[in-house]
Amino acid sequence: MTEVLKPDLCIIGAGSGGLSVAAGAVQMGASVVLIEKGPMGGDCLNFGCVPSKALLAAGHVAHAHANAAPFGVSQLAPTVDFQAVHDHVHDVIAGIAPHDSVERFESLGVTVIQGAAQFTSAKEATANGVTIRARRFVIATGSSAFVPPIEGLSDTPYLTNETVFDLTEAPGHLIVIGGGPIGCELAQAHRQLGCRVTVIEAAKVLPKDDPDLADIVRQSLLDQGVAVIEGAMVTGSAPADAGVAVTFERDGQSETVNGSHLLIAVGRKATVDGLGLEAAKIKSSPRGIEVNGGLRTSNRKVYAIGDCAGGLQFTHVAGYHAGIVIRSALFRLPAKTDHSAVPWVTYTDPELAQVGLTEVEAREKHGESIRVLTWPFEENDRARAEHKTRGLVKAVVAKNGRILGCGIAGPQAGELIQTWVLAMSQNLRIGALASMVAPYPTLGEVSKRAAGSFYTPSLFSDRTRWVVRFLSKFG
Repeated sequence: MTEVLKPDLCIIGAGSGGLSVAAGAVQMGASVVLIEKGPMGGDCLNFGCVPSKALLAAGHVAHAHANAAPFGVSQLAPTVDFQAVHDHVHDVIAGIAPHDSVERFESLGVTVIQGAAQFTSAKEATANGVTIRARRFVIATGSSAFVPPIEGLSDTPYLTNETVFDLTEAPGHLIVIGGGPIGCELAQAHRQLGCRVTVIEAAKVLPKDDPDLADIVRQSLLDQGVAVIEGAMVTGSAPADAGVAVTFERDGQSETVNGSHLLIAVGRKATVDGLGLEAAKIKSSPRGIEVNGGLRTSNRKVYAIGDCAGGLQFTHVAGYHAGIVIRSALFRLPAKTDHSAVPWVTYTDPELAQVGLTEVEAREKHGESIRVLTWPFEENDRARAEHKTRGLVKAVVAKNGRILGCGIAGPQAGELIQTWVLAMSQNLRIGALASMVAPYPTLGEVSKRAAGSFYTPSLFSDRTRWVVRFLSKFG
C-alpha cells in the first residue's frame, strides 16, 4: 500500500527558503515533511552564493598579491593552481553542507523525502512513492539558469552556474554571455585568477543598477583586463578549434569572438516544471508562480516563496519569505511582504550594493523634488590608507529627509549598505545617519558624510552666516 503522510506542513524544495521554513516550523511544534529531488541546500549552497563567493575570494587574493607594490611590498605574479582553487571552493561547500543535510533536519524531527514532488490534486502531492496530504504546502523550488534560444547553442559546449565550479583547469579564454551580477562576478574572478575573459552584454553591464555606480564596476573590470562588449546581441554560437565561437551584432555589424569556454549568465527562470501545478489549481506565468502579498498562491492552502515566486531572486529574500509563511501558516496571523528595504549586492571588486530606489526610479516616482546625496571614497581616510579609493555613496532622499534609497559602489559595499537598510526599515530620517558617531578611520564614515551633505546648503547658507554674526553681537 502507498504510504500516506498527513503533516501540518509539506515543503517542496530544500534550498534556503524551504530549509528556513522547515527548521522554524518543526521547532515550533509543527509536523513537517520536506521534499528535495536534488542536493540539500539547493542552488545557493551548491551552485550559487557559496561557491561564487569562494571563487571570488580566491581571485581577490590573487589580485591583491599581484598588486602589492603601492604598499611597498615586492610585486610578484602569483602562481595559480586551478585544481587547488576548485578544491577550496568545494571545501567551503562541504563545510557548510552539514548544516543543510538530511541528517540534521531529520534530527530536528523533519521527515525528509528525497525525490521529485508532484501535486495530484489541490490537497495532495506525491514523492518517491509517498502520498502527502498536508494542512498547508510551501513551494520553495527556487530557480535555475535561463538558457536563451541562441542559434547553434545546442551543439556548442557551454557552462552555467551549475557546472562552472566543476572546472579543475583554468579556462584559456572564458566568454561570458550576460553582464549582470552573476556574469560580472564570475568574469572578474576568472580574470583575477589569470584567465582571459570577454563579457558580452546586450545593454550595459549591471543594467538594473544605478548607472553611475555600475560605471565604477565596469571601469574596474576594464582596468583588470576584462574585455567588455556592450550593446551587443548574440546571434549564434558554434564549436571551434579553440573551443567555441560566439557571433554577435553591434552597431549593425556582425562580429565573432573565439574562446576556450562559454558561460551562459543571462538570468534565471523559476523551477516549476513537473510540479503538477494545474492539478493543484495553482496559477503560474513565465515569471513563476503567482502569489498575493501574503505569498499565497491561487490555491489558498499552498504558499510559494523565494525565486519560484517570481520576484526578487536572492537568498535573503527567500529567508524573509520563510518568516512570513510561518507567521501565516502556523499562527494564522496576517502577514504580508514588504520589499521596499530589501538590499542586493554584487560581489565584484569593488562591490556594488543597493537598497530602495535608484535615482532614476525615484525621479520617475517622485519627480524633481528629490535630493541626491553623494560622497566619494577618495575623500575617506581609511580608503586612502588601503588604496581603495574607487567608489561612491549615492543616496536618494525626499525633501523632508525621508530616505528613498541608497546605492554604494566601493570596498565592502555589502557591509556598508546595512546601515541604510536599517534606517529605511525603521523609517529613520537622514538626520539619524548624519548625527551618528562613526569611529575613525573607517569606511563607514562615507555614509555619515553623504548623509550630512543633506544639511550643507542650509548650514553654510547666507542666512546661517547672518545669524552667527547677529548672535556674536551679544557677547
